[in-house]
This record gives sequence, structure tokens and C-alpha cells, in this order.
Amino acid sequence: MAKKRKKKHHDDHIDESWLIPYADILTLLLALFIVLFSMSTVDQKKLEQMSQVFNQIFDGGTAFMEHPSPIDVPKTPNQTNETEQSSAYIEDQQALSEIQDSVEEYIAVNALEKQFATKLTDEGLLVTIRENILFDMGQAEVKTEYRQIAEDIAELLVFDPPRNVVITGHTDNIPISSSEFSSNWELSVMRSVNFLKILVENNTIDPLYFSAKGYGEFKPVASNDTAAGRAQNRRVEVLIQPRVLEDGTLNEAPQ
Repeated sequence: MAKKRKKKHHDDHIDESWLIPYADILTLLLALFIVLFSMSTVDQKKLEQMSQVFNQIFDGGTAFMEHPSPIDVPKTPNQTNETEQSSAYIEDQQALSEIQDSVEEYIAVNALEKQFATKLTDEGLLVTIRENILFDMGQAEVKTEYRQIAEDIAELLVFDPPRNVVITGHTDNIPISSSEFSSNWELSVMRSVNFLKILVENNTIDPLYFSAKGYGEFKPVASNDTAAGRAQNRRVEVLIQPRVLEDGTLNEAPQ
């Protein structure tokens, strides 16, 4: 009797059980990467690029970083203080710029472009007034017909809270010697003082925040070799100082 041949099994099953721990290892590595990444400083652009890469790798799976929430790194007290100081300084500079706009509007309305100029400087807002609109040559009293301009300027210098304002007189280098003034220094000082007197007549101005000084011919803005240059040097300057300095400290009224 013939023996039956045993059938050969051609459908041998390939053992793929190793894929399960391999997938677990990949998952753990991915989780470790995410934890490490979240502990570092988040760069939004790099994070988006990384999200795209992982989405492509996992072929359309759920975008686990599609809507990332950047980690808020707590600021130290020093960093917080510096941020507040910087913000206060910027806001104060913006306020000075708005004051400049108000002064320039007054200049334009009264057609005073040739007599006035404004400029934002590191020291504050500088308003320059040509000598010929306020004083006669060699004199320190403000002309009667131009007192109204000084009074109008006083209205523009009312601030809440107040700001420090410095009035400074300047002359050209032509020597002066009269019964009233023995030097340009004296002339420049008295011009700034007399101009300041008109300003503080405005009852809404606190004199505590105002001061006057004179430099004579020693701080020219143009050459004294020409008549045009000397005319530019004869001037009164109104410096409206910032309330907050660049380092964040308050610029308080002089004691």
C-alpha cells in the first residue's frame, strides 16, 4: 500500500513580532525629543518647519505640532524691570513727539517758519526762536508787539504731569559793552530770564520746573564769519526735557 505523501506547507508565516517593540522604541524616542524640544527656547519658524517634516514622515497623521503652544519662559525680576523702563522711555518719547506736533502746528498757523524751529534731541524737544522776533539788537526786553507769542508759547508748555523746561539765551561773537551789559554773557542770561518771566506769568505753569541760563557766544550753531551765521547764533532756545531718561530713571524737578 502506497504511503501518502505529506503536503508541503508553502504558506510559511513570517514572524513580525519584532515590529511591536521597534515601534514602541520609535514612539519613546519621539516623546523624548518632544520633551527636550519643549525645554528649549521655542523658535516659532523652526517649530513650524519641524512640524511639517514630522507630518510628512508620518504620512498625514494627526499633526501633533500643528498648533503649538510656545513655552512661556518666566522673566527674571531684572528683565521685567528693564522691559518696564524701556516701555516708559518709549512712551515718553512719543509724548514729546506729540508736543512737537502741537508746536509746529502753532508755527504753521501763525506763519512763523522763518523765526521758529523744532528738533527732537537726546536731551529733549528743542524749540529755537530767532532773536529778531523777540528782542531789539543789544536789548534784553521782549518786544511789546511779540509778547503775545511768548504768552502763546507758555500755553504750549503746560504739561500734566509737569516737565522740566530750560530757557537758554545765545548771542553772536560781536562784543557788547553798554551801560546795561558788560558782556554777551550777561545779555544772553537776561534775555532768557526776561522771556521766562513772561512764561511764568501764566498761572498754570509751575515755576519749580523752569530755569534760565545763558551761554553768550560760546555755543554757536553757525559760523560767526557771516551776517547770516551771526543771525542764526542770536537765539533763545526752549528745551522741553523728557520725564523718563533712556536708562528708565525719572527726570524729576531740580531741588
